[in-house]
Amino acid sequence: QVQLAESGGGLVQPGGSLRLSCAASRTIFATSVMGWYRQAPGKQRELVATITSSGSTNYADSVKGRFTISRDNTKNTVYLQMNSPKPEDTAVYYCNARRVVANELVSSWGQGTQVTVSS
Repeated sequence: QVQLAESGGGLVQPGGSLRLSCAASRTIFATSVMGWYRQAPGKQRELVATITSSGSTNYADSVKGRFTISRDNTKNTVYLQMNSPKPEDTAVYYCNARRVVANELVSSWGQGTQVTVSS
């Protein structure tokens, strides 16, 4: 059963824009803090942004002011709007859902979508 599914990745030029989408199951989405993480070749996975069910957001310093995370509760979907992307933003972007299940923190991950920023 697929719980998270990312889409929208691809090739984008520096200074352009791209929007990633992550569709989640209803039960996961309703009780989770949603987030975007990314992993570049040879590097550790890092947090990009998170958003709570009430809309509170948090961003990595490296993307603050350029990327925007949002969620549509009617579609059980979280988005990452990438404006003014830089070559260093190139990575596989993963959708994440974190929630409490039986008093344990549980994370669910999507398969990832490749974002390449190049001129």
